[in-house]
Amino acid sequence: QVQLVESGGGLVQTGGSLRLSCAASGRAFSNYAMGWFRQAPGKEREFVAAIRRTGGGITQYGDSVKGRFIISRDNAKNMVYLQLNSLKPEDTAVYYCAASPGSWPTSRMSNYDYWGQGTQVTVSS
Repeated sequence: QVQLVESGGGLVQTGGSLRLSCAASGRAFSNYAMGWFRQAPGKEREFVAAIRRTGGGITQYGDSVKGRFIISRDNAKNMVYLQLNSLKPEDTAVYYCAASPGSWPTSRMSNYDYWGQGTQVTVSS
C-alpha cells in the first residue's frame, strides 16, 4: 500500500503560481512513477503530468499545461511536487496525486494503483 496526501492548493488570481506537494508513505516511494491528474466540476479527470520513478528529468505533460507546469520529485523525502505557473481560470480543479508501479511516466489513469484525496485549486479571473 502507498498512502498519498496532497497539499498546497488554494485560491489564486489569473497569472499567479502555486506549488502543490504530495507526501507518500508506505511502500518504497522510488519504486513508483508518479503522476498528477485534475478534475474540474462536471468534467472527466484528466492527465496533467507524470515523472519517472527515478526522476532524472524524464517527464510527461498534458497538452494544456505544457510550458506552464513543472513536475518534480525528491525520493529522499518521499515527495512529489507540481509547480503551477501562469495559471488560468480553466486550471480550476481538484488536483490528485497518483502512484504507478511502472518505471516510466504514463498518462493512463488505469496504470495508477494509488490515489490521494485531492487538493482544490481555484483560479479567479
